[in-house]
Amino acid sequence: MNFELSEDQRAFQQTAREFALNELAPHAARWDAEAHFPREVIAQAGELGFCGLYASTDHDGLGLTRLDATVVFEELAAADPSTTAFITIHNMATWMVTSFASAEVAAHWGPLLTSGRKLASYCLTEPGAGSDAASLKTAARREADHYVLDGSKAFISGAGSTDVLVVMCRTGGPGAAGISALVVPADSPGIQYGKKEEKMGWNSQPTRVISFDGVRVPATHLLGQEGDGFKIAMKGLDGGRINIATCSVGAAQGALNAAQRYMHERRQFGKTLAEFQALQFKLADMATELVAARQMVRLAASKLDAGHPDATTYCAMAKRLATDLGFEVCNQALQLHGGYGYLREFPLERLLRDARVHQILEGTNEIMRVIIARRMLQDNATETIR
Repeated sequence: MNFELSEDQRAFQQTAREFALNELAPHAARWDAEAHFPREVIAQAGELGFCGLYASTDHDGLGLTRLDATVVFEELAAADPSTTAFITIHNMATWMVTSFASAEVAAHWGPLLTSGRKLASYCLTEPGAGSDAASLKTAARREADHYVLDGSKAFISGAGSTDVLVVMCRTGGPGAAGISALVVPADSPGIQYGKKEEKMGWNSQPTRVISFDGVRVPATHLLGQEGDGFKIAMKGLDGGRINIATCSVGAAQGALNAAQRYMHERRQFGKTLAEFQALQFKLADMATELVAARQMVRLAASKLDAGHPDATTYCAMAKRLATDLGFEVCNQALQLHGGYGYLREFPLERLLRDARVHQILEGTNEIMRVIIARRMLQDNATETIR
């Protein structure tokens, strides 16, 4: 077991760190305040390969591992978790298109998505189907060489500002087996976008409801086969949970860095904060928990890369642990800043707000516990989860 990054991983880490420092950090607070979606900067990230990190090289992706991707996403999220989180969602949708679409569809959309010239949204959640994703009702019926799509999706990141939608829809009977996935151009007739939601965080990316009313989608835009949609969605979510966990680790690292600097700068009672042992202990606990979360995420990514039979369980563990600990580190870093941490002049309140939603999306942390517990209670779990 090697905990050290490879030479290539360190090179990607440094490139991502420089991009975050130069292109994200100077603007993140303004994007948050103005609810601005920085498509032009995301396209710049695409020029570095960050929009197709683990997409196939056949479609101009970098073909990296999920572990490699965590190294990049963490560096970006340390400066701007909101924009980085959208980039991770785009990567997930791009991987689905380049992995499961027909040759014709993948050849068209793949290079556009991996380059960041076009952006993708992932459409699973519905107004009445959140944690119970298999109960979704958006339906697509086959008519000759097209599917006709009706229904609605909720909480869709990038909706109204992206170019293609990966839509999970019902083509068969009830339950997971009746779900398929379609690649839908975002400007197709019959698609309507709701108002941009006003959110606590994640303000640099728009979130909207999407309605589909008789939207005609070529049958060639099916991902995999009919009935494969739920399996594709869950495969995507394993990686998506690692991605969001990584964004929490990055946000926490950014908060911890800010706290370290502040403790040397701020003086009270004739001493710097760094000289108070109680605050030293707090900083030590934050650093320890952050390292534990990072290693859990990287372990889960390695399991997913290796195709381990319990990769889904490890991804759930990593998502639960990293998003809970990441939020707590941000919260403690804000506390160390006192009243200044509550001001928008400092990054702490933004990091805290952006990190909070990570405990909810890609499956709530309560659902992560369900996934883990079910696996633990299987007959052979004792010999496997260790």
